[in-house]
Amino acid sequence: MTETPAAPPPRQRQGGATDSAAGYSSSAEGFATPAPKNGGAWSGLRPLLLRLHFYAGILIGPFLLIAAVTGLLYTATPQIESVVYRHELKVTPHGEAQPLAAQVEAAREAIPGGQLVSVTKGAGREDTTRVTFNVKGLPEGYSQTAFVNPYDAQVRGTLRTFGEWLPVRSWFDSLHRTLHLGDFGRNYSEIAASWLWVEVLGGLALWAGSPRGRERLRKLFVPSRGPKGRKRTLSWHGAVGLWVSIGFLALSATGLTWSAHAGTNIGKIQDSLGGATPAVSTVTGRGESSDAVDDPGGPGASDPSQASAPRIDLDEAVRIARSEGLKGKLVITPPADAKSTYVVGENTRHWPEQQDSVAIDPATGKVTDKLAFDDFPVLAKLTRWGIDAHMGLLFGLANQIVLALIAVALIGMLFWGYRMWWLRRPTRASGRKVGRPPTRGAWRRVPGKVMAPLVAIGAVLAYFLPLFGLPLVCFLLVDLTLGHVRRRRREPSPAGTGPVPEESPRDENPKEMAR
Repeated sequence: MTETPAAPPPRQRQGGATDSAAGYSSSAEGFATPAPKNGGAWSGLRPLLLRLHFYAGILIGPFLLIAAVTGLLYTATPQIESVVYRHELKVTPHGEAQPLAAQVEAAREAIPGGQLVSVTKGAGREDTTRVTFNVKGLPEGYSQTAFVNPYDAQVRGTLRTFGEWLPVRSWFDSLHRTLHLGDFGRNYSEIAASWLWVEVLGGLALWAGSPRGRERLRKLFVPSRGPKGRKRTLSWHGAVGLWVSIGFLALSATGLTWSAHAGTNIGKIQDSLGGATPAVSTVTGRGESSDAVDDPGGPGASDPSQASAPRIDLDEAVRIARSEGLKGKLVITPPADAKSTYVVGENTRHWPEQQDSVAIDPATGKVTDKLAFDDFPVLAKLTRWGIDAHMGLLFGLANQIVLALIAVALIGMLFWGYRMWWLRRPTRASGRKVGRPPTRGAWRRVPGKVMAPLVAIGAVLAYFLPLFGLPLVCFLLVDLTLGHVRRRRREPSPAGTGPVPEESPRDENPKEMAR
């Protein structure tokens, strides 16, 4: 039987220190892991956290990179739209505005056969009026919008819109959310959101709990300017991650709120806690014999048999809403049937939010219900603020700049993470061309009183965040597969020459290891 090679001496680090001197030990797989410390759960937990952080970084990294790049592109869409669609969005004020009924009639001629959904009256005199219709044949969630000059009731153009988003923003929004792959594509962004917070919290624990970080507080926050190599890369990875961690966590949390699977579970929890977003009641309370008629929002739609019935048109609905304190951009939704109301709501999504709404009886002009944003439950307010901040709307240009910086920082974090993996690759050994993962079997070093709650918490998170749980199972399967392959490689050869050693750390370039 061949003799097992002796363990290599501690690797020399910059400044003359060795890995063991810094509290690290070189594993058989060539990845520096913390040397065991007596009397603390952290000495057992840290290697497990390091291995999870490594696997998540390698395998979830591509999803995070795509989300960061597409999100970075999305931050510029308001400025792009203001240039591309200036003709549709802006007019030169002249004289008095035409009645909204006349503007809707012009929009109907431009989009024949459409079902009126809403009329949006701009906040400024230079804004066009948006008249939105449902049109058969459009994808789910999309509608056709006519942009009308309010001063002469001329249609300046029609565009296919997604909610209130114009084509440029809706295209980049779909790219960021689904990669234009429909419902299946939403899984990518949910995986990224489900794991970003795990990577951030795990990285913070590893960075703040490392011996390197405890030597001096400044090293936690200030990246190293030393010679190029793994040590400096790790310093930038850790320090920048610490500075931007709040932004990462906020993006992860808000992204999950409207994801396909986790978002449904989060919504149920929010509703059970009384945090559902409220809405005004659209029922007039009048019976079938009411004098109201269908679709009073449609100009000239009065029934001759009910010509004497009091009617509230779109302009009167706007006037009533203004008298109730609504201001800024208003979205008027016409009644769906004879027993429904107008709904007029504010749609200003920057700070402070203006999301008040009123319901108006179309026959009498009476305000049947009113909802102020100040009366929203706290959770509903936080959800609204979080989503608008995630989309760069809450604080305008400043919000966009912060989002762009966070996206660039995430791209940098991923680059540094992959670079550290690359710098750990063996340079003289044949076969493996990438860095070794942290030592396997780290979970065995975690005390049972710590491991049991971790397993329970992981199971609960996997239930509520399915696309956190599924990749976690994949990590475990990959880990078990790698362990099985390595055990097979260590089995004695048929000639009885003993175990076949894996790549020895001696095969690695000492200069590379020092970096």
